[in-house]
Amino acid sequence: MKFSKNLIAVFFMASVLFFGCKPKDSDVQAKITEKFASMPELTGATASVSGGVATLSGEVKDDAARTLAESTAKDIKGVKSVTNNTTVTPPPPPPPAIATGTDLSKGVTDATKDFPAVKATVDNGVVTLTGTIKRSDLPKLMQSISSLNPAKINNQLTIK
Repeated sequence: MKFSKNLIAVFFMASVLFFGCKPKDSDVQAKITEKFASMPELTGATASVSGGVATLSGEVKDDAARTLAESTAKDIKGVKSVTNNTTVTPPPPPPPAIATGTDLSKGVTDATKDFPAVKATVDNGVVTLTGTIKRSDLPKLMQSISSLNPAKINNQLTIK
């Protein structure tokens, strides 16, 4: 009888120690957040923890950072598993190609056809505008020329 009481007491103390040593989800989440904050490549990554499962989200710069976020979270005491929902930020679109040659010359001719007092020349992608134009017509002309993606617009127009 005394043996069984001692066994029950030992079991009770062991279970208290076992469950008492288990980190709280909020503490685990705070440790992951702190670790992420100390790593510039993980800016944008966040973590939430429930039942020892860390769920990562947010945007990171590349696949290496995504893998780093997962391994960093796995290394934190109390994390049982990691669900990595982070995404890689897509690269920016390429800049528009600078127009040169015949296509640019043709486009400039089309853009200036409604402005008979405006003369335009194209040289190595640079459009030079000369002549006169009404102030109210200038924005329309400049927008038309800009949409052709020249290397530069050299505006020497006189505004009436």
